[in-house]
Amino acid sequence: QVQLVESGGGLVQAGGSLRLSCAASGRTFSTYSMGWFRQVSGKERELVAAIAWSGNNTYYGDSVKGRFTISKDKAKNTVYLQMNSLKPEDTANYFCAANTARPYVPLRSNAYDYWGQGTQVTVSS
Repeated sequence: QVQLVESGGGLVQAGGSLRLSCAASGRTFSTYSMGWFRQVSGKERELVAAIAWSGNNTYYGDSVKGRFTISKDKAKNTVYLQMNSLKPEDTANYFCAANTARPYVPLRSNAYDYWGQGTQVTVSS
């Protein structure tokens, strides 16, 4: 079992920045990759960014490339999402996820087996 707790969400004006954190606990040594996904009510959960737990591979959704950066601190078992130049369309509930079953970095949400509770990000225009 892996437990994930997100923090750092909130309300920000367009053009501003936020940093989300995801603290992992439990069987973190079995993690292959971590991801950030976001969801708006009535829509499917979409990939924001993902990172390999070992190595430096990172992946981003097209809508956030060049604005968001995913990083990790393995000593703290924590993954971060730095979000810059935020836009109103970035408003969503952001979820952290861990993949412990597949030895690569999946880009689909259904490949991740552990999820946090989510943190709301609201960007005002």
